[in-house]
Amino acid sequence: MNPPSPDPGSGESYKGSGHFRLRLLRDRLARYAVAVGGNGVIVAILLILFYLLYVVMPLGRSPEMWQEAQYAMAQQAPIEYLAMEEQAEVGMLLDGGGRVHFFSTLDGSTVKDVRLPVPEGVSIDSFSAARPNTGVLALGLSNGQALVFKPQYQVSYPHDKRVITPEIVYPLGEAPVDVDTRGQPLKMLALQAGESYSLVGWAEDGTLSLLHASAAESLLADEGSFEFEHGSTQTDEEAIQALLIDPGQRDLYVVGKDGTLGWYEIDAGAAMRLHEQIKTTPAGVDVADVQLLAGGTSIMVAANDGKISQWFSVRGEGGVRHLKQIRSFEAPRDATRIVPEFSRKGFLVADGSGGVGVYHATAHKLLMHQTVADSGIRMLAIGPRAHALLALDDNNVLHFWRMRNEHPEVSWEALWSKVWYEGYDEPAYIWQSSSADNTFEPKFSLTPLTFGTLKAAFYAMLFAIPLAILGAIFTAYFMAPKMRQVVKPSIEIMEAMPTVILGFLAGLWLAPLVESHLSGIFLLFVFLPLVVLITAYAWHLIPEALRQRIPDGWEAALLIPVLALTVWLALTISSPLEHLLFGGDLPHWLDIHGIGFDQRNSLVVGLAMGFAVIPTIFSIAEDAIFAVPKHLTNGSLALGATPWQTLVRVVLLTASPGLFSAVMMGVGRAVGETMIVLMATGNTPVMDMSVFQGMRTLSANIAVEMPESEVNSTHYRVLFLAALVLFLFTFLFNTGAELIRQRLRGKYSSL
Repeated sequence: MNPPSPDPGSGESYKGSGHFRLRLLRDRLARYAVAVGGNGVIVAILLILFYLLYVVMPLGRSPEMWQEAQYAMAQQAPIEYLAMEEQAEVGMLLDGGGRVHFFSTLDGSTVKDVRLPVPEGVSIDSFSAARPNTGVLALGLSNGQALVFKPQYQVSYPHDKRVITPEIVYPLGEAPVDVDTRGQPLKMLALQAGESYSLVGWAEDGTLSLLHASAAESLLADEGSFEFEHGSTQTDEEAIQALLIDPGQRDLYVVGKDGTLGWYEIDAGAAMRLHEQIKTTPAGVDVADVQLLAGGTSIMVAANDGKISQWFSVRGEGGVRHLKQIRSFEAPRDATRIVPEFSRKGFLVADGSGGVGVYHATAHKLLMHQTVADSGIRMLAIGPRAHALLALDDNNVLHFWRMRNEHPEVSWEALWSKVWYEGYDEPAYIWQSSSADNTFEPKFSLTPLTFGTLKAAFYAMLFAIPLAILGAIFTAYFMAPKMRQVVKPSIEIMEAMPTVILGFLAGLWLAPLVESHLSGIFLLFVFLPLVVLITAYAWHLIPEALRQRIPDGWEAALLIPVLALTVWLALTISSPLEHLLFGGDLPHWLDIHGIGFDQRNSLVVGLAMGFAVIPTIFSIAEDAIFAVPKHLTNGSLALGATPWQTLVRVVLLTASPGLFSAVMMGVGRAVGETMIVLMATGNTPVMDMSVFQGMRTLSANIAVEMPESEVNSTHYRVLFLAALVLFLFTFLFNTGAELIRQRLRGKYSSL
């Protein structure tokens, strides 16, 4: 007996049809597409995170050093100076006999020897070098004169091969110049060079003699000729360790072996005046070496007790500057030399055990310590690019080492703690990444940028959350359906407005408006809530017959002209009120009373960015409230609860996961906002919570400085670190919001 055929209208017949199979195929394709898209978003976010980490990780890499060569140097006279040119291919030795020896750093072979024109019968008693990037050197002679010279390196490419040819030039002429006009031997010498030259010599009788050479300005003078001025003063130091002149040639530092430091001011006319005298070491502790850091602001003093202290001038009471110890570093007790880098605030310290320590002043840390010789190091030089060093040990063996130290400025302290920077009177959080001076001390503190990001988000949310949440509550719960169909899309379409337009309007229209009507803006914060309450009370006083003519849910439309009139009134009386109470100018009145006012301030940012964030919060919150099941609200009303009680005790609790998500989405949106804070603030990285001051945010800082940063530089990588911090901010906000939302959903899902 044959089985019965399926009914054409039955489910079994449909399941076997081609339409059903096509539907299953479409469902599978949609499911796979959604899965691929969702996983793709996760993968893309992870790739962004991994790329940020890839760029940022080198900031934490420790320096590296490796030996390239070592060879003995056959020098009969004691070596006074050691250096190398920019490529670290040619080194230079200066000995006490006046011979300059150029050699290959890789094998020690002679490149060139030059005999300096030291007069017959005159000995070399001292030596000095100007700041390293000038390359100018000077010899102090026994007849009170000084010979100023400068090694130069000519680079040529015969047959496509680089050839470096050294030579000696004499900026003040080949003839020595008189420093001590009495002809006394220059036992110590200081030199500084720039557009002019300053030399200070110290004689054994305690006389400090100053020679200042400046370019002749007379029309009859030959090109390259100089005018000389002399001056002198007495010092009570019996044993001087170092003489130092700052690059500006306005300050002279005289450091005694016992740690006494005398600060002399060099005035016009080559006069020297003692400004201050201090003690840089404890009693009984002598000084091993003293050097100026790059830029000439900081004085580094190495003592025999294993301490290296950094000193520079700060402004004290009455505005008078005085020297102050800023920080100290631990070093070997047998430290022999301090060698500063050419352009960064790093320095090397050589010791009597053959070791070299690499330090950075701003980062305030020892980066590494490496043994480079078997005996003590008595002479040390670093390359202009800080990528090579030469060390001469006590056995007259020269050691050539390569070095990789790309990001010494970065440390946890430099990024997040207060740092006492050169030229500042106290420690501070500072972001200043560039300057016209190559010896500039970079300031990479992320604290003011992070503070500015949170400050901008705080003021934006202070403005946006009440309006968005309360507006969503009224729209979803009280407003008439037809009015809701107009209001909700209108607010949501605000989100499509480009933020660059909002930033443009905020910077060029809103900021001047707020400044000129500041008192009126503050009146609005009082008038608007008060007017709404008065209007609501008045609404209840009018006859019921008149009230019933307005359909339920349309009452809010009556507030629109009232609010517009209130805004107009507050802005109109702003100017008379300022003339009556604040002398006609409230921003100026605030400045007089110690409250700084910046036209592009947090108030402007809060209004503009709050306007941009409101649609995000409103849309999510309104959907969450409107999605509360009607049987919950109907049941509450049926049990005798008022609409307000139902809203507070049922609707808001049930919708709380969505409301919290709305707020956190708004916070994430505000934290990551770029164009509004870029155009509506002064972009000043200040740590001030005042509503009248601006800020600089992480996102705006990245947008401004990333196009100008050198690829793979410290500045470039720190900007990526700022992007990583911003990424982590949004990740933590969203993750925390999701966790709390799930807990709220589980808690109130049973309602």
